[in-house]
Amino acid sequence: MAEKKNLPEIRFKGFSGEWEKRKLKDVSTYSNGGSFENDTQEKGRYELITLKSVDMDGNLVHSERYVDTEVPTLTKGTLVMILSEQSPGLLGMTAQIPIDNLYILNQRVAELRPSQNIDSYFLSMAINKNQQYFSRRGAGTKVQNISKPNVENYEFSCPLIQEQSQIGTYFKHLDHLITLNQSKYDKLVNVKKAMLEKMFPKKGDDVPEIRFKGFSGAWKERKVCELFKVTRGNVLAATETSEKQTENMLYPVYSSQTKNDGLMGYYKEYLFVNAITWTTDGANAGTVNYRSGKFYSTNVNGVLLSNEGYANKAIAEALNKVAWKHVSHVGNPKLMNNVMSEIVIYIPSSIEELIKISLILDNLDHLLTLQQQELEKLKNIKKACLEKMFV
Repeated sequence: MAEKKNLPEIRFKGFSGEWEKRKLKDVSTYSNGGSFENDTQEKGRYELITLKSVDMDGNLVHSERYVDTEVPTLTKGTLVMILSEQSPGLLGMTAQIPIDNLYILNQRVAELRPSQNIDSYFLSMAINKNQQYFSRRGAGTKVQNISKPNVENYEFSCPLIQEQSQIGTYFKHLDHLITLNQSKYDKLVNVKKAMLEKMFPKKGDDVPEIRFKGFSGAWKERKVCELFKVTRGNVLAATETSEKQTENMLYPVYSSQTKNDGLMGYYKEYLFVNAITWTTDGANAGTVNYRSGKFYSTNVNGVLLSNEGYANKAIAEALNKVAWKHVSHVGNPKLMNNVMSEIVIYIPSSIEELIKISLILDNLDHLLTLQQQELEKLKNIKKACLEKMFV
């Protein structure tokens, strides 16, 4: 049987030859951070690199902690590595320092200075794509920590510096696109948040801050049970549903899961049309959504039905702002039908005003969905490239 060559599946034109196996200690210099907890402040000359300074995607995140202490600063191109896992998947993750003389390293974060024949961005990708190496070697009871020897003995495959640089440049561009799209998504989230604040009355007021032309008069307090029939979904096992929509499995099924906006799959029958659902049990209890069209809801969701047009995006968002306050945390978190029925919200006297607000919110949610899809597409491209462009 022929020996498998140490080569990536995809390669830039003009490069050939096998990649060499290298250990991290052979291509970088390791240093530990200092202890600056007693010197931190909200503003200062140097930003402190802490355990919160690297995210799950290997980006440098602002710690919002600063010091004025005169100690050696980190240089551009240096990698910082998380040595204590604050959340799953972060142990051993690295990010690149973008500028000289601005950052100082705190304890439990390591500094990795790449040698001259190693591209910094390439090295960060080569480390982060194999984060499981560090997770498997974490030690500790409550918090997992990675030791210096385990960091330095991390082994990876590496081409010559010219190929490293081209790979690093490619991923730098890809990460830049991801950052731009994440920024666009975050801005849309903030726009929606601001609209929700201004298009609904604040506490103590009976009119919203901004309003569509032609509408006036005070908004009225109404109980949920005065506007809706309060019911619940039916039991349905995930094994009875289809992952993809087909002619026989046509209708979306919503459960309490957080991913995919609660979409569990598709089913041959539907229970409701244009209704509001909320999660009754578990960590997600009190989360409210408007579901348009025909759909099936499982029994972990309560359902609000109305023949008068009150089942719309505007009411769902108004409830979503307050429902969490009524969740019982005695034992398993829950928001049952009888409690939801008594929740009070402000609504305008005109259903047309609610419909106009709903259209605005629907458009914002549509833009958010499109932006999120673009962001996920770019992240999937990066994931695929990491698999195929590295050994």
